[in-house]
Amino acid sequence: MAAGGRAAEPPAELSHYVVARPIYSEPGFQEENERRPPLPPTLRERAQAACRCSRKRAFQIAKSFLPILEWLPNYRVKEWLISDIISGLSTGLVATLQGLAYALLVAVPVGYGLYSAFFPILTYFFLGTSRHISVGPFPVVSLMVGSVVLSMAPDENFLIEGSNATGTNGTGALIDTESRDAQRVLIASTLTFLVGILQVIFGVLQIGFIVRYLADPLVGGFTTAAAFQVLVSQLKIVLNVSTKNYNGVLSIIYTLVETFERIGTTNIADLIAGLLTIFVCMVVKEINDRFKHKIPIPIPIEVIVTIVATGISYAADLEKKYNAGIVKSIPRGFLPPEPPNVSLFSQMIAASFSIAIVAYAIAVSVGKVYATKYDYAIDGNQEFIAFGLSNIFSGAFSCFVATTALSRTAVQESTGGKTQVAGIISAGIVLISIVALGKLLEPLQKSVLAAVVIANLKGMFMQVFDVPRLWRQNKVDAMIWVFTCIASIILGLDLGLLAGLLFGLLTVVLRVQFPSWGGFGNIPGTDIYKKVKDYKNVIEPEGVKILKFSSPIFYANIDGLKSSLKSTVGFDAVKVYNKRLKALRKIQKLIKKGKLKATKNGIISEPGINNEAFETDEEPEDNNQDLQVPTKEVEIQVDWNSELPVKVNIPKVPIHSLILDFGAVTFLDIVAVRSIKTIIKEFERIDVRVYFASYQDNLISQLERGAFFDDTVRKDIFFLTVHDAVLYIRNQMTYSDNQDPIFEKISLMQESKEPIEFMEANQPDDELDVQEEAMRRLAS
Repeated sequence: MAAGGRAAEPPAELSHYVVARPIYSEPGFQEENERRPPLPPTLRERAQAACRCSRKRAFQIAKSFLPILEWLPNYRVKEWLISDIISGLSTGLVATLQGLAYALLVAVPVGYGLYSAFFPILTYFFLGTSRHISVGPFPVVSLMVGSVVLSMAPDENFLIEGSNATGTNGTGALIDTESRDAQRVLIASTLTFLVGILQVIFGVLQIGFIVRYLADPLVGGFTTAAAFQVLVSQLKIVLNVSTKNYNGVLSIIYTLVETFERIGTTNIADLIAGLLTIFVCMVVKEINDRFKHKIPIPIPIEVIVTIVATGISYAADLEKKYNAGIVKSIPRGFLPPEPPNVSLFSQMIAASFSIAIVAYAIAVSVGKVYATKYDYAIDGNQEFIAFGLSNIFSGAFSCFVATTALSRTAVQESTGGKTQVAGIISAGIVLISIVALGKLLEPLQKSVLAAVVIANLKGMFMQVFDVPRLWRQNKVDAMIWVFTCIASIILGLDLGLLAGLLFGLLTVVLRVQFPSWGGFGNIPGTDIYKKVKDYKNVIEPEGVKILKFSSPIFYANIDGLKSSLKSTVGFDAVKVYNKRLKALRKIQKLIKKGKLKATKNGIISEPGINNEAFETDEEPEDNNQDLQVPTKEVEIQVDWNSELPVKVNIPKVPIHSLILDFGAVTFLDIVAVRSIKTIIKEFERIDVRVYFASYQDNLISQLERGAFFDDTVRKDIFFLTVHDAVLYIRNQMTYSDNQDPIFEKISLMQESKEPIEFMEANQPDDELDVQEEAMRRLAS
């Protein structure tokens, strides 16, 4: 190494290279290198490969479906067990509290949150491929489930009269809370069951790739909007203000308006408890983040705050003295499994689809982060099956949809968790809470649980600071983030996610429909070609235009290809051809009138005739004249770049060759194949040859299937590189006859069917007017 850590420069002879090889067209390259066409396997061969089975293959299939068979036999008891136990204990305490808190988002009694923090872990332990994620409720998914629950079981459906009422809604009307809660639990568990079915179907069909359409900017905007939705939904609980349960478009606006209208009824005890909880939790979480290298185990502040708040509420009897809202009752033990209400499937199928995708996307995104960190792989399709079966199983036990929580997973990993053994231990802690400790949490204020939820939203809200960075890096991604966030806030999470997904796909379509393109030139002395407008030293080959189109070509952007062609070459091939035809028709009429003479070497004016032959371009066509009488086709040499004997504004064509660089073209549809063939013919008519370069091999196959090649369009116009095409054109122009005339065929009006003989150009004295010669033959 040189001084300063900079690598020494290589010797001059090693800093460049020289290659000598033939100029390769597609047929020449295939012939020289003996291309072997791919042979796709037959249906029988595919069936044999799919049905072939052996002991090894059977064990591999079993391990793919039950990943526990892969990692459990290799479990290092002495090294990992203690770490997993410590991690499981810490994660279990956090999971217990978050289960209670997230049940508020689902609008079901808090005790059912404990079930949702317990049952999904049992199946994921056997079926999951991630070793570090903590399975259970997540605020975004819980809120999406809660929106379905509230829309299908609003308070208005349970209004009653008389002394049987057990609660009130925001308007003071009496409601039957027991019936309402039972119906909401049934809806949540049925939705969970349906989400599980969809996830299993997605996994079996191997469509785990669907999550790739949820780009990072889209997920960031969506989760930020969801955090705002969660904040608004928990705000009324912190204030202990009764409002209607709004759902759908603009529901968040209606909730905020009504909350502030009723802010005068705020319960001070709940407000103080909530604000203190938020403040303490956020401060301690910040300490955990800043000193995570010094603190071996993060401080479980949520658990500490919950214990303290429960003790204060119980000792001060806040419910009776200050009318504070408390949990009141948490069921002990487990409820018997119940089947889902299948009749509700039709009402929740659309929402279940979006929930299934979002829950899976969150889990896989988090799982991939830790899989990359600890150097192992997770199977996306198997994750679909694992979460699907977990949700089917837990749905039978009155749970709501499970995924993974970022904060809970961070606790499990940071406290030393190595495998899902930590997860199963955390489930044991939740089990203890369900069986024995639930009664102790009944005095806990709901505002404390809501404050814990709000405190855990900090990470999601911090994503707002990603927008300036995204704007600097990629403005389209920043627009996707902002659009998805705003749409999810205004339209609701389900419609907002759909709108964001469609907007993201629209940006992809627009970028493909309007791709980058440019005219390219050569760096002298090299085979490198760059955009002419980007480099001063780039030179365009004489008489050659090079266009690079950086996109697949299909029906939506074929017009863009045609437009870029016109901009690159500087003229419209169709208009040039039509102008030439118009000029030929005028020449034809002038020859008929005797104002011009025709020979095989061109057309000349009669000496002594004035400038009447120069007819203006605006002269109207004589449509009444019959031009369809017997004619004789005569070849006439016309130099279209020189002055013509008729005043027709014909664009100049300064090129003889056009090269299309298809290095960035990945596929062509049938519309593109037909259009490109038409483009070739349009340029051929005006004596411009079209060549293709840097194409991918699959394009040749697509062109062959589209009947692109024929007697006029052959494979020898395809070259491996742009430089091959340029050198080929240069050689052709060097060794061809530069004076080779351009012949155009025109039809001359004749009075006779007999062929007309023209004299050679080297006998000017014998030149005859065409009409005069025809009349002489008729007279003879």
